[in-house]
Amino acid sequence: MLVKNPELSTEPMHQNQRIRMQVDLCPEAHCGRSRVINNCLLLLSFLLASLPALCAQHVALHPRTGFDSADQETIRQIVDMERQAKEASLHRDAEFVLHTLADDYVAITPLGQVTTKQESVSARRSGQLRYESMSVTDMVVRLYGDTAVVTARADVKGHQLGEDFSGPYRYTRVWVRRNGHWQAVSYQATVTQ
Repeated sequence: MLVKNPELSTEPMHQNQRIRMQVDLCPEAHCGRSRVINNCLLLLSFLLASLPALCAQHVALHPRTGFDSADQETIRQIVDMERQAKEASLHRDAEFVLHTLADDYVAITPLGQVTTKQESVSARRSGQLRYESMSVTDMVVRLYGDTAVVTARADVKGHQLGEDFSGPYRYTRVWVRRNGHWQAVSYQATVTQ
């Protein structure tokens, strides 16, 4: 029997050739069950370590659907607050900012600057911050008792101190219910591609 490449051949090989190929594929002398078991244990360890991340992805992709009516009402309130915040930004409504931002409010801009409530109110009143348009999508509201965390995308067109900051962003805003009213306590925005 003449076979040029025994790995690609469909013809039966002689027993000595099979043994020789096994040895070629496993160059170490102690290759065998212990190596296979070690590789399987390594793979199993990796999968178990990855399980929490995989489960978290599943939860994020398939959010809980069985909200009770109180949670649904709270989510509706937060979505409405987000809508009002968008409208206030477009109309430079400093009064909305004054009433809805907590006194200890902190925002982090896409450039890493920390902004307080008073600075936010001043920027609106002076007109140094101007939004021409804003489209908010992919909004997710998560509830934690009297705290709501909002994540969303925003495609904005605007200027701050004459410089264009138009583009796509992702943001997180944290709302806290105090004395029956929702107040924003934190905001952070990041430029996306």
